Amino acid sequence: MSTPEFTPHPGKAGPQNCISIVGMAAAGKTTIGRELAALIGWPQIDTDNVIEATYGARLQQITEKLDKEGFLDLEGEIISRLNVRRCVISTGGSAVYRNFAVQHLKSLGPVIYIRVPLPIILERFARKPERGMAMNPGQSIEDLYAERARLYEAAADFTLEGGQAPALEYAKGIARWLAHEKTA
Repeated sequence: MSTPEFTPHPGKAGPQNCISIVGMAAAGKTTIGRELAALIGWPQIDTDNVIEATYGARLQQITEKLDKEGFLDLEGEIISRLNVRRCVISTGGSAVYRNFAVQHLKSLGPVIYIRVPLPIILERFARKPERGMAMNPGQSIEDLYAERARLYEAAADFTLEGGQAPALEYAKGIARWLAHEKTA
C-alpha cells in the first residue's frame, strides 16, 4: 500500500472522520472526491450510487418516478443512515435540502462545497442532459442554482472555487486545507 500524499490534520478530520463534498450537479464532486480519496489514502463513496444500489434503478429513473419532495426525503434518509468512517463522501447535488442529512454529514466530519460558476454548470448540462435532477416541473437550472447556493454555503466548512482545471488540482486544494491545523 502506498503512502498517502497528504494526511488530514486531526483537528479537521480525525482518523475516524469522513470528508463530505457538496455542490451543484455537474460540479465535479464525484471526480474530485475520487482524486481526493487517492491523495489521502481513503475510500470514496458516492451517495447517488448508494441510492441506485438501494433501489436497483438508475438515478434518472428514480427521480422520474418521485416528485421533488419525495426524492429529497428518500435522499435525506439514505444519507442519514450512512454508517461509515474514514472515507470521502461525494453527495448528490440535492443532499443539502434536508437539514437532518446535512447534520449527519457534519457529524461525520468536514463538509466541502465545490462552487462552480453557473455558465460552466450550464455548459456541462448541455453536454449531458440526461443527468438525474431533483427539480420541480418548470424549474430551470438557473433557478435551482440560485436556490441551492445558500444551502451549500450554510453547510460548508470550506468552500473551494471550482471551474475548468483538472479535478486533481481541486483535490489537492482540499487536501492542503485538510492538512493544516485549524486557525483560531
